[in-house]
Amino acid sequence: MKRAELVFIPAPGIGHLVSKILFAKQLLDQDNRFSITVLIIKRAYGTNMDAYIHSLVASESRIKLIHLPQVDPPPQELYLRSVEKYIADLIESHKTHVKEAIINQVLPNSSSIPLAGLVVDMFCTAMIDVAHELGVPSYVFFTSSAAFLGFMFYLPKRYDQLGTEFGESDHESDIPSYVNPVPTSVLPSFVFNKEGGHACMVNHGRKFKEAKGIIVNTFLELESHAISSVLDHEIPPVYTLGPLIKLKSQTDFSLGVINQAQHEKIMKWLDDQPQSSVVFLCFGSMGSFGASQLKEIALGLEQSGHRFLWSIRCASSDDKFAAPKDCMNLEDVLPQGFLGRTSEIGMICGWAPQVEVLAHKATGAFVSHCGWNSTLESLWYGVPIATWPIYAEQQINAFEMVRDLGLAVELRLDYRVGGEVVMAEEIKKAVECVMQGDSEVRKRVKEISEKSRKAVMNGGSSSASLGRLIEDISRNMVLEEK
Repeated sequence: MKRAELVFIPAPGIGHLVSKILFAKQLLDQDNRFSITVLIIKRAYGTNMDAYIHSLVASESRIKLIHLPQVDPPPQELYLRSVEKYIADLIESHKTHVKEAIINQVLPNSSSIPLAGLVVDMFCTAMIDVAHELGVPSYVFFTSSAAFLGFMFYLPKRYDQLGTEFGESDHESDIPSYVNPVPTSVLPSFVFNKEGGHACMVNHGRKFKEAKGIIVNTFLELESHAISSVLDHEIPPVYTLGPLIKLKSQTDFSLGVINQAQHEKIMKWLDDQPQSSVVFLCFGSMGSFGASQLKEIALGLEQSGHRFLWSIRCASSDDKFAAPKDCMNLEDVLPQGFLGRTSEIGMICGWAPQVEVLAHKATGAFVSHCGWNSTLESLWYGVPIATWPIYAEQQINAFEMVRDLGLAVELRLDYRVGGEVVMAEEIKKAVECVMQGDSEVRKRVKEISEKSRKAVMNGGSSSASLGRLIEDISRNMVLEEK
């Protein structure tokens, strides 16, 4: 195969952007015949990520960024009714801009570097239509688990049979990609949504089948049952290339959420703690709690007696669409005297350098929202999780980790934003359980950590899967040349 260009279209979320660019770098490291153009869809709300995105690709000249024109976003009211439908409509409104960018800025180079295909985010399936119009193959980049991919294929089948959304009183579901029957309480909120959330996710599941292949950020040794399950379906080939994670040396301060002084303070504090003695609490870029829940977390930590590093983020009181920010007055949201009583064993911060914290020898456990990127990072570094999902597919991720895989401790599986307050005693018990040094979960996590690293090495399962993907793209180019 001669040189070829791929166009990547990530969804405008930080987790989706980072994992897509990590995959781009992995592909380029494996085969120097590719060059990659990433089309950036601007976020309608929240932090401007342009500087951060550019920092991710600064060292790789074969990755070109094109920022698509700003479009009028869907109504804010739709965001409140269904985030999934809002994103689907936002992506749909960019189809013309994507096609024009490819025709005017990518295809002019096709005489020397032909277009090999589009790699579209799992939420950007509308762009598969653009690939069809251009006569090139498309590949879906799936940023969640193989089990959740199986769930996405399950959704259209169920809808074709029943013609309706899920109901909160429904019985548990037998979903082939999960080992155990899945309780309705851990299904993503969109399955109950009658405002377009369920319908657009059903549509994504249908559109996946039009792609030439599906790339999943997971590895065979972690999700052997789920991967086997999705391969049994009449779907495009599935390529498991994970874990794709940022390594600790890649911390960047350009996003503006943490400065170098904060970073050094956190890492210095960890340096002074005994090995595997710290429980780390962090709930992702969109995770936050109200004052009543923060007080219970504080009491639970204090009662457990364990050292802790706690990333606290507070929701904006005047902007429903803004990402959580660092809390300015901790005394107002924590129990009276808590900061003084725990000053010797605990540290509270705002945004935390999560990967570097997980990589640190002092970190013994992770109370996490169970976003898939965070889950893979914790497994890579051998840090067991206590599950506290908040939104999106995090509940069903937590279910898989605890019930199917035995790789996490259950704090909660079914917590949702605005749900009942989790009390201090429950938090204390989960922290004590996940911090046990000789637990079966900890042993299993250590084993899967070793397997995750072998998977991406030469000869490993993910490395071999990447090789098969490159062969498939190569065959496309050979056919095109003929």
